[in-house]
Amino acid sequence: MIKLENVWFSYDGRKYVLREINAEFREGSYYAILGDNGSGKTTLLKHLNGLLRPNKGKVTVDGLDTMNTPVSVLARKVALSFQNPEAMFFSDTVCSEVAFALKNFGYEKMIVDRLVEKVLSIFNLDHYLHSSPFNLSEGEKRRLAIACVYSWEPTYLVLDEPTAGQDQIQRELLTYVIRHVTRQGRTVIIASHDIEFIAETKPYIYLLREGEILCEGPAEKVLLDEEILEKAGLITPYIARVFRLLNFDKYSKIPINPDEASNFVFEILSKKGR
Repeated sequence: MIKLENVWFSYDGRKYVLREINAEFREGSYYAILGDNGSGKTTLLKHLNGLLRPNKGKVTVDGLDTMNTPVSVLARKVALSFQNPEAMFFSDTVCSEVAFALKNFGYEKMIVDRLVEKVLSIFNLDHYLHSSPFNLSEGEKRRLAIACVYSWEPTYLVLDEPTAGQDQIQRELLTYVIRHVTRQGRTVIIASHDIEFIAETKPYIYLLREGEILCEGPAEKVLLDEEILEKAGLITPYIARVFRLLNFDKYSKIPINPDEASNFVFEILSKKGR
């Protein structure tokens, strides 16, 4: 488990970017740090693997205090894909980029080659095997960055704005990756302000505003709270807005994504047909 206890952080020693953050991320679960731009999402993520350390409070990763644990040790457990993927690239080719961390972690060459081939196929990047990472499109660069951290199967897969620049097919791929990782008993944590993707995948949410946790809870609860989302500079999913405009609030549960909407309509029609 990753645990943040009363975490405060400031870059300049004066203005706090994070204030009194208390959160837990348990193995085998899916979480989202949700908030508008500038809410502190990326800063919070960088605390999860020791890239940043709190001015006050405590962060532990499976019992290891990030204040006195090397980042190299934490990175084996907590893999972070940055919002700017080019910040992660070191190599001349796509295949060597994925292999880079695997080699550093001591994997044998045969295993490295097998994992590189497997991961690039999963992320639909195998046809760029010998291309430069810097020549990929923005969406492909982001997929490559995720593929790199996915490759060594960390306990905690942390992704910063993973849907940016991705079309619907790639969003579905990301959904598959999230489900696959959590089924294996590992954890996915994303930072995002993509309400629709959050509604589709339904994580446990920590909602941030100006460095503070405004609320937390399952997606079905947080994403239907118009008042709290407005305070965070966000709006409810479009499916929920449509059903509320149609005055379906009298029913017990408003849907938040297309799958729930179709089931909702089918249920209503079935009741009327009786």
